[in-house]
Amino acid sequence: MKSLPPEMRQILGDCYPHIRELNPAQRSAIEAGYLESEDNYIIAIPTASGKTLLGIIAALKTVMEGGRVIYTVPLLSIQNEKIKEFRELEEHGIRVGKDPRTSDIAVMVFESFDSLTKFSWNILREVDLLIVDEFHMIGEYTRGPVIESAITRARTLNPSVRIVALSATLSNMDEIAGWLDARVVEHDYRPVPLHREVLDTEMFGVREKNDVVLKVLERSLEDGSQTLAFVSTRRFTESLASHLADKISGRIPVDMVERFREVAGKVLEVPKSRGSPPTSTCLKLAECLEAGIAFHHAGLFNRQREIIEDEFRDGNILMITATPSLMYGVNLPSRTVVIRDYTRWTSQGPRRIPVFDYEQMSGRAGRPQYDDAGYSYLIARSHDEALDLEEYYIRGEVERTTSRIIENRDALYRQIIAQVASGLSGTTEELADFFRNTFYGYQMVEGPFSDSFGMDAIQYEVENATEYLMRNRILYPGPEGFSATEFGLLIAKSNYSVETAIKLHQFASEMDEMDIYRLIYEITRTPDMPLISFKGRKSRDPVRDKLMEHGLFLMDVGNEEATAAALIEWINERTEYEIENAFHVYAASTRRSAYEASKIVKFFGKICEIMGVYRHSSQLEILSARLYYGVKEDAIPLVVGVRGLGRVRARRIIKTFGEDLRHVREDELKRIDGIGPKMAEAIRRYCERF
Repeated sequence: MKSLPPEMRQILGDCYPHIRELNPAQRSAIEAGYLESEDNYIIAIPTASGKTLLGIIAALKTVMEGGRVIYTVPLLSIQNEKIKEFRELEEHGIRVGKDPRTSDIAVMVFESFDSLTKFSWNILREVDLLIVDEFHMIGEYTRGPVIESAITRARTLNPSVRIVALSATLSNMDEIAGWLDARVVEHDYRPVPLHREVLDTEMFGVREKNDVVLKVLERSLEDGSQTLAFVSTRRFTESLASHLADKISGRIPVDMVERFREVAGKVLEVPKSRGSPPTSTCLKLAECLEAGIAFHHAGLFNRQREIIEDEFRDGNILMITATPSLMYGVNLPSRTVVIRDYTRWTSQGPRRIPVFDYEQMSGRAGRPQYDDAGYSYLIARSHDEALDLEEYYIRGEVERTTSRIIENRDALYRQIIAQVASGLSGTTEELADFFRNTFYGYQMVEGPFSDSFGMDAIQYEVENATEYLMRNRILYPGPEGFSATEFGLLIAKSNYSVETAIKLHQFASEMDEMDIYRLIYEITRTPDMPLISFKGRKSRDPVRDKLMEHGLFLMDVGNEEATAAALIEWINERTEYEIENAFHVYAASTRRSAYEASKIVKFFGKICEIMGVYRHSSQLEILSARLYYGVKEDAIPLVVGVRGLGRVRARRIIKTFGEDLRHVREDELKRIDGIGPKMAEAIRRYCERF
């Protein structure tokens, strides 16, 4: 810390009291001129080695000099985590938030920052420092093109902005640095040494990989540590957790039994607080938690996942079995990581996970300030397979990072629309120039695998994409170049994919009368809709029957159809418990899916308005509200008018008093289960407005 300015040392000492001095990786950055220089930097050091602190050091320097900082992250969970961490800086007069207009340090997700670069140029030009956390995600299919394009636009519109990229080590760092005009600081220091090993069933004399995981868990029980186990599917997280809980339930230390029961009780309270009995998934989770084991996947209630994460951090859970999505997002390290499954199912069948993903999962092992070592175990079925996996993953190199902006066609379309809608590009030549400045363009024209036809390839992709967008009436050509249609402007200012917009536009053009059930089904078939998944291979006839009730006759039944059936039941006030039992789906995701469907209905309404179709506006507003609140039409005024009332209490009130509440007294309202004095008063105030 001595190498930092005194005022900065004071702030860091107050906000990060556990950090007494910079570690070797951090010192190497400072010694490389990171603090004094205005150059762009890529800081590539292992997980938990202090990348965030280096980002904050650069941010503090900028703010102390009167500048403004944007700190970008890929996920909302990371955004919330960083804002909570950075709030300590406010004690020193540094404003922290999500909006760069009102913050000295604004923490933004990639998509929000991308939107800023499209339509908020004045704000963008006031930014002095751009920090890109988890920068290695530039090679990820979905979010990579977003941050790649946003960086490209930011550098064009604000050439003086300094960029600091915080990243895991990538194999082609020099190539990435060439694109960013950045200096690279790489270091292999980890505050907690990581031991990586491949275990197999033969060395333990067992037949199943689950039994190897059990051996690891037993060792963790002995030394009082915690474990994360990664498997490939939701179903496997549950089956592994159940298997382990059954095996160790009789060996739980006495002092832990009550703690585990309390956690189990908390997850069961989540559906109850929402007016639904616990689903079978909730009951299974609680049963596993009583043995200190949790499973973690997208089929749980959001609040249940938060409880699992918080209780794991507090030491009240022995092991979490999770899908690989947990390797990103919230900071959830443990002493030991087990990677049971090293393959994922793709359209081409099972494929090995990349070495990079293995590194990310392994990197979760070892908790700074708690552990003196971290242990990562990859599980093989045989000794021969273990040798192969050791060569491939432990000794293998991380894959070369490549741009996905062309491979992801929707990303290509959206960036072209954004360039045209914002007035930054109007011709294929200007669009080609923009893509020439992306990481994709750098790799095609200047990278080690480039060739003399790189620019021709860019031009070809741009021409094909613009033709597609013109065919779908998103762009139109004029004498001075392309312009965005009203439909194109709507897409540019939304977060929805081009495919979603085109599908909904086509449905609107073919629709004579409003059929809300057909619309719900069409929405579930768009790529922006989070789907509710089947739990297993039980009969799917109940879903087919439910859709047939509403005039939807379908042969194939998958997750899209399950989601449509669940949403139809949701707006008819069925609980998650009832939906799960009816269709054998992960019904805890119903609220999340219904919320997104509600927003897509509003987007569909805007498409209809663009097309001059206004006669469905009222029905669409009602449907959007029904999806958002999960109510029948008669309850909409009450749940909308009384904040926090919710659908369960609203229905109790309507059943008791009817829809006209003008003559109902507060004391009568308080007799309804769940209605206290404050809520009764709020209901009366609502009624007095009529």
